[in-house]
Amino acid sequence: MNRLLILAAEFAKYSALINAAKLRQLEIVTAGDVESAATNIAACNIILGDPPLLEQVLASAERLQWVQSSWAGVDHLCRPGQRRNYILTGAKGVFGPLISEYVMTYLFALERQLFAMRRNQQKKHWQPLSYRPAREITLGIIGLGSIGQHLAGTARHFGMRVIGLNRSGRACADVEEVYTTDDLAGFLEKPDYVVVTLPDTPQTKHFIDADVLKMMKPSTVLMNVGRGGIINEADLVAALQAGIIGGAVLDVFASEPLASDSPLWHLPNVYVTPHNAATSFPEDIVGVFVDNYQRFMAKQPLLHVVNFDLGY
Repeated sequence: MNRLLILAAEFAKYSALINAAKLRQLEIVTAGDVESAATNIAACNIILGDPPLLEQVLASAERLQWVQSSWAGVDHLCRPGQRRNYILTGAKGVFGPLISEYVMTYLFALERQLFAMRRNQQKKHWQPLSYRPAREITLGIIGLGSIGQHLAGTARHFGMRVIGLNRSGRACADVEEVYTTDDLAGFLEKPDYVVVTLPDTPQTKHFIDADVLKMMKPSTVLMNVGRGGIINEADLVAALQAGIIGGAVLDVFASEPLASDSPLWHLPNVYVTPHNAATSFPEDIVGVFVDNYQRFMAKQPLLHVVNFDLGY
């Protein structure tokens, strides 16, 4: 008999969905916080939940074999010195559509000048504003994992030109040109929008700094839907204030919630959202878990296994 601990804010919904799947040889216990999990964790060989909570209970999970993350980001579980004698699986294929919705929402809002039109409406001011068609827009994606690939397909659907950057330079569907960091300047001189989808790893920390921002066009809008530590926020603020880039759409930050005294709140060319571009909907995560549980029972390789060294 396998024993599953669900340790997540929405533990009741996860439990109901997994129970409905009628998985064999599975006993479920639930907790919404670390304290509630303490009495059950030692007997559980499988855990599903939110990485910040899971990080705090790993040492007590004596029977642990497998952890299914409910989040896209698993950096909490991949820190140096963290326990690694178990299988960690992510939730690939779940967040690409949600991130694509977010990016396209802001991209077209800016292109169609919706914020300016709203201000005009409030002043009862009739003024048609110009815009360019999607076919004239180049989207640059930094990080071509499952999220970046889905975003590329969405952008191509609208007729945009899509270029991308990854570690290997390997070709990717719907991406016209793929670059590596060896030609970072050549990549960054082209996009009208640069979207960051990278995970948080030691290699990606402050990947975007003052020097990188200077490689972008003065009109470029930078969008970060990856992790906050990828961008040096002080350098970004300086670049935005100096007009080195055109603007930023930011869903993630080095420290969250974003401090009330951060200049990013007030800059007119910045759009801040509270890390909700891609919510973990239990229905989506449970679909990944059920598939992997069936593989686990059949002693087959699990899907979306995370490399602890790479962080994804």
